[in-house]
Amino acid sequence: MSLLEKIGLSPKRKEITPLMGEKLKKEQEAYSLKRNPYLRAFIFICFIGISILSLPHATINSGLNYTVGQPWRADDLVAPYTFAIKKTEAEIETEQEQINQTISPIFRVEPSASIDTQTKIDSLYKRIMPVLEGYYIWQESKENNLNSVFEDSIRFAQSYSNTSIQLTEDSWNLLFESYYTMKTRNRPQSSFLGVRVKQELEQIVETLHTDGIINRNKSTFDQNEIIVRNPVNSTDRIVTKARVRDLKEANSYAQFQLNREFSQEVAQLGMELYNKAIQPNNIYSEADTEAKIQEELNTISETKGAIAQGQVIIRRGDIVTEQVANVLNSLSETRSKNASLAEKWLRFSGGVIAIIAISMVFFMYLYLYRRPISNHNGLFFLVFLTMSLVSLASVIIFRFELSSIYVIPIAIAPIILTIIFDSRVGIIASVTLASLIGLVNGNDFEFTIATFCACSMGVFSVRDIKDRSQFFFTTPGIVFVTYLIVVGAFALAKLSGWDDYLNQILFIAINAVFILFTYPIILLFEKLFGVTTDFTLLEMSDTNRPLLKELMNKAPGTFHHSLQVANLSEAAASAIKANALLCRVGALYHDIGKMVKPSYFVENQGSVNEHDKLKPQMSAMVIKAHVSEGVKMAEEHGLPKAITHFIETHHGTSVIRYFYEKAKEDESLKEMLNEEQFRYDGPLPSTKETGILLLADGIEAASRAMKNPNYSKLENLVNRMVDDRVTEGQLSHCPLTFRDLSVIKETFLNILVGVYHSRIEYPEDSERKTKGKDKEKEHTSDRSNAKPDDESSSDAEKSENKSEQTQTQEESKPSSE
Repeated sequence: MSLLEKIGLSPKRKEITPLMGEKLKKEQEAYSLKRNPYLRAFIFICFIGISILSLPHATINSGLNYTVGQPWRADDLVAPYTFAIKKTEAEIETEQEQINQTISPIFRVEPSASIDTQTKIDSLYKRIMPVLEGYYIWQESKENNLNSVFEDSIRFAQSYSNTSIQLTEDSWNLLFESYYTMKTRNRPQSSFLGVRVKQELEQIVETLHTDGIINRNKSTFDQNEIIVRNPVNSTDRIVTKARVRDLKEANSYAQFQLNREFSQEVAQLGMELYNKAIQPNNIYSEADTEAKIQEELNTISETKGAIAQGQVIIRRGDIVTEQVANVLNSLSETRSKNASLAEKWLRFSGGVIAIIAISMVFFMYLYLYRRPISNHNGLFFLVFLTMSLVSLASVIIFRFELSSIYVIPIAIAPIILTIIFDSRVGIIASVTLASLIGLVNGNDFEFTIATFCACSMGVFSVRDIKDRSQFFFTTPGIVFVTYLIVVGAFALAKLSGWDDYLNQILFIAINAVFILFTYPIILLFEKLFGVTTDFTLLEMSDTNRPLLKELMNKAPGTFHHSLQVANLSEAAASAIKANALLCRVGALYHDIGKMVKPSYFVENQGSVNEHDKLKPQMSAMVIKAHVSEGVKMAEEHGLPKAITHFIETHHGTSVIRYFYEKAKEDESLKEMLNEEQFRYDGPLPSTKETGILLLADGIEAASRAMKNPNYSKLENLVNRMVDDRVTEGQLSHCPLTFRDLSVIKETFLNILVGVYHSRIEYPEDSERKTKGKDKEKEHTSDRSNAKPDDESSSDAEKSENKSEQTQTQEESKPSSE
């Protein structure tokens, strides 16, 4: 048997091919990307995995529940084994601060400092001497009236300006005068002022470097001693701070020595040269000092005494003081460190089981009560992606200990799910996330309750969004205030004081600010998953949008009809707790296809009726086409699929009764007449909102065609048309109950009665009355020639006749009845 025969594609087995094709089609549909159950299982497991990552892997909870300042409510606690008492963080910080204050700063000896300083002094004099010699030659030429005076002065000026030594004018004059005197009087070089200053500077520098010059101001450290480290000799010596000089003290010493040896002017010259040459020979080493401090810090003991096995730690009714709380904490940490691998894994396994149990509750809720979400992989992924983002944030906070747990914006996920789906999904998500993150945070009951309350209030605040300001200001404010109230209540119950409470306020405020990121996340999800939220619907409900503007200009009658249908649909949806905003927007756009040929629909017609030129079958085709044209326009303008579904289903599969009856009257068409030619292509409405629109569309059109409408006529019209749609099966696919239909009828009737209520007739002169009657006759004649787009007008006529008959019968009854 060939491969083609095996799969049913052989020409010899044509009778099996349709069955095989249908089977393959069903299998492909069952395992498609949207319905594949294995993909949903993978998404759910990934969410659980992210939550498990937050669990601490190496800690064992002691199970001790207590509050500092409150009585010990458990039985007497006896030490199960001997353990050390850990120092508190405050005690350790105090010891660390003492070490930081007592460790002497370390300075490294710079061996080349003295040589470098001497070299700088020699270099200064080497650059000064050519200038002095140039000055002497110039002065000699000027004294002897030589012809080279001008050239000598130029050479001096150049050497003076080229020197990089910045000395005051008085200092230069002292050097010029001393050098000229020495040269003219043939005195020895030792008599030159500059040589004597140089010798004195060399002695001063040698003394300073011998004692030591440090490159750090003494006022910057409080220690009385410093450590001088000589890397060449590998020695450390402790020197009192008074025996060494910083640069300021070294300058004072040099100034004192120069003033003692020379006059004030010469001493100033010496200080100028000193400042250009001096450098410290003991350099502060931050690395060595920090290493020494760290070495001492490592020697700090984390414990202070011990509790012996069998010793009573605290008795029932005793107050839990700070010292006792430290002992209890030491017991918990000792138990965690001494726990065996099996205990750690048991603890971790318990956390995993708890996470799975909490997640399964949420999954079962979706499976039992939100089947459209649990059966659609895209929506299923959207739900758990939203919750996973919050869980991932908690993983980062817990793993790296970045901040307080209250900074995690958990309310974002429930708020997003409420806006996209409904508040019940948001509430269950709040319970799930608060329980999961509270479990990971050491079974923090306080955090769980506070988070659940804040998330729930956030969910309630976005159940019915009217504008963006409500979301940007109201919701973050409600979440912030709820957190403050609940956390404050726990603080009062525990008498924990204001410090801990005030510390949490900043993190709660950051949490509330993070909620503002919900809006861009929702916009992103709308694009990625093709969902329609109230934000989009609010934007689309604006009648100034281009598509509705175009409808108003091209088909004003249809636009007015759409507004009336929108009012009816919105009121009915609100009455039965359906999505009123979605119903209104769907009604505004449901007839946009009539813009293609607006003059073929009765609400847009004038004195000319285009259907008079067409056969009933062709008229029916034109009327039916407004549905497909509307769907096409919706796709071109990027309307959401939820709105396109209203356009597709607002007539269901009903028959265009007017033209069908007209075709039956033509004897030449009876043989080839087929009711399906006059039936809309559907599909049938599948939601409460689309079902409401189907009813509102027909009833609104029929009520406009009714003559002299009153309460009785309108009631008969509403009841009969709703009952006819139910009988025809047009509402068989949508979840409207008989109770819903009863409420919808009542709502429609109340609105229509308000629209068509009787008005006061103002007195008019006879001429206006006559003209009015003539116009009314003309208008009645025109309407009698107009052709409706569906069976609405004929329904109105039937209802009107029935109402008149009922009214006549009631009037003929005896007054006693």
